Amino acid sequence: MQFLNLAKKYIINSQLYVSLTGTALAVFFMLEQNLLRWPTVLLIFITYFSGYLYTKYQKHRHFSKILVFNIICGVLSGALILLNHNEVRLLKWLCIVALGLLYNSFFLENFIRKIPLLKVFYVGFTWALVNSWLILPEFNPGIFIITLLFITALVFPFDIRDMRSDDIVTFPRLIGVGKTKLLAYTLTIASALTAFFNLETEFTAAFLITAIVSCVLIYFSHNKRPDAYFSFGVETMSGLPFLIIVLMKYF
Repeated sequence: MQFLNLAKKYIINSQLYVSLTGTALAVFFMLEQNLLRWPTVLLIFITYFSGYLYTKYQKHRHFSKILVFNIICGVLSGALILLNHNEVRLLKWLCIVALGLLYNSFFLENFIRKIPLLKVFYVGFTWALVNSWLILPEFNPGIFIITLLFITALVFPFDIRDMRSDDIVTFPRLIGVGKTKLLAYTLTIASALTAFFNLETEFTAAFLITAIVSCVLIYFSHNKRPDAYFSFGVETMSGLPFLIIVLMKYF
């Protein structure tokens, strides 16, 4: 029990885990495109980690320290891009950072996170740009659609978890839990079908397995589940394609 509490505090609550799973999904697509570069992997992780810290701790008493950390991460990210890529990649990265700031910033009167029903699609859209635009030389529409649909579907269980505490209109509150799950199934299946027509065979297989497991987790989602079900179980789905492809290739 003590180990689980420590893992929750220092890995999940610290935003480290979601950053790792997000990075793993990007690496999955980089492997599929034969474009794996470790400076890019580090850039993605730093971007996710600093972004999620910024989002979570805006009203925390130590936010000033988080902001300093964000600035350091920004400088480091810029250096990584200029040393290993080019100015175009830097512009792409700045656009994605701007989208992150628009998502949830205290200095904006109405940020994206508070706009009813838009949040789930906005998160999927941002992740999709990372995987299909930032890490690749040219925009890949197939990877964009796969990521957009899949990540959007994975956000719905979190809305189900928070439906009693959210102060904005979400899909579970608007159309009910059952119809929200049906919408999540539809998006997950659509992402798997898109993967079938756009990814190499072994990567398609890894993603199809992930889609099946994701649908199971969506089915059993309800607001009385422990937080670990969502912050660890559902969150793991982002990194599962990468884990499966590693097992397929090396074991």
